Amino acid sequence: MTESTVFIIDDDEAFRDSVRELANSIGLATEVYGSALEFLEIFDPSRPGCLVLDVRMARMSGLALQQRLAAIGARIPIVFISGHGDITMAVKAVKDGAVDFVQKPYREQQLLDAIDEALRRDARMRAAPAAEAHQGLAERIAALTDREREVMTLALKGLPSKVIAKELVISHRTVEQHRSRLLEKLKVNSITELLRMNRDLSSE
Repeated sequence: MTESTVFIIDDDEAFRDSVRELANSIGLATEVYGSALEFLEIFDPSRPGCLVLDVRMARMSGLALQQRLAAIGARIPIVFISGHGDITMAVKAVKDGAVDFVQKPYREQQLLDAIDEALRRDARMRAAPAAEAHQGLAERIAALTDREREVMTLALKGLPSKVIAKELVISHRTVEQHRSRLLEKLKVNSITELLRMNRDLSSE
């Protein structure tokens, strides 16, 4: 799995560097950006991680970036940080899904704890679709008949229908009928696709 990254977005270079050094000191990978727009240019939702995001920035504020990401369905966890934040900002940020709202000057352990929780939240969200896929496939397999599961097991070993027919002492035509029904029940187009799906889920 790709390494999680702490994306630090702030228009204050000294602050960006201090947060980067803090995160790097405990072995976290980091990337720094001077503006929300700069970050959006490289943003890839498939990359795991979290944001450490300043509230007040030129052209696009941290809260505006949070809204932009939500609008495109991106769920990357955010730790807001600001020297000018007020209670209203903090409540809105957390209500809209932020992990935490940390005031500048920050306490190192408080910020590290917030980053840790954000990375944990990201990992949980990314694991959920895989868990659902595992469960969905398992439920569909459970709905197969005993004979369909036997055919599937042998087919996944790469055996052709004629060999499966001989192994199960049934006709070649009957094997083909079972293959067709099991593929329909499992919602896949071929045994090869089923094999690939099973392999991908196992490697999650």
